[in-house]
Amino acid sequence: MRLSELPKGAPAVVDRVHDAHAADPIAQRLRDLGFVDGEPVRVVAVGPLGADPLLIQIGSTRFALRRSEAQRVTVRQEAA
Repeated sequence: MRLSELPKGAPAVVDRVHDAHAADPIAQRLRDLGFVDGEPVRVVAVGPLGADPLLIQIGSTRFALRRSEAQRVTVRQEAA
């Protein structure tokens, strides 16, 4: 499942970040921020009416991501 599809508050772990093309700077930036295989992640809040941005917590850090950025991250949902 994509991070952009993860229900608010549901625990998950990062599976991988998808590159749109070779040397994709957005995918690399997501990895630099900590979106790496096995890292715990959850959606904390969603913009009004399901719009941008998504507030994402990875580890103890929170980031605001656009939906288009969150769609690049595949996650595995875990039992609560």
